Amino acid sequence: MTIKTTVTRWWTEWLRSVLLIILIITSFRSAVADWNDVPTGSMKPTIFEGDRIVVNKLAYDLKIPFTTQRLFAWGDPQRGDIVVLYSPVDGKRLVKRVVGIPGDTLSMIDDCLIVNDDAVAYAPLDEGLVAGHTAGMEGRLIASENFGGTPHAVMIARGRHCMPSFAPIIVPASTYFVMGDNRDESYDSRFFGPVSRDQIVGRATLVAASVDPERNFLPRWERFLHPLR
Repeated sequence: MTIKTTVTRWWTEWLRSVLLIILIITSFRSAVADWNDVPTGSMKPTIFEGDRIVVNKLAYDLKIPFTTQRLFAWGDPQRGDIVVLYSPVDGKRLVKRVVGIPGDTLSMIDDCLIVNDDAVAYAPLDEGLVAGHTAGMEGRLIASENFGGTPHAVMIARGRHCMPSFAPIIVPASTYFVMGDNRDESYDSRFFGPVSRDQIVGRATLVAASVDPERNFLPRWERFLHPLR
């Protein structure tokens, strides 16, 4: 066996192994679990810029890897879930909260949600909903919003109202109305409408790690492994 043959055989076998590993990893990330970097503040104060969040892609169904086609479904997003979805405008991945499910009647008056004719409950911020502090939260109103029995944090940027009110709408079948927790600085269903079930990738469950872009990307240790609610 010549040196050239040996090298060629070694390279072929090594390349085959590497490609197999890459295929397994990418398939796992496509269909089972993934992480998502957060570049914007539309979900403050729940999720900050620089957070890396864990996305459970098996939360609702099992899809064929690298596609949006479902093999099996065992659940659907619920009000209050934080989901990762493809924007119906440009296909970019977004992180938003589900505030309306199929058949719901939704409206908003002065940043207060009304779901099926019931005003959503608001209260002073619960401890533990927000881990740490970041730039851009000064002068904002931060409160707990509660529907479905699980409170979560929302933020209102006073003086920068971005559609604080809208008339009642009925969420169509197989679609979901999503909004950012940073209510006045979020591009969401108020602008691009409800999103289809197929555009929802999975549920965000945890902040795996976090860095602060305003402080030379220093770690925000207090946000590591912080559960999302």
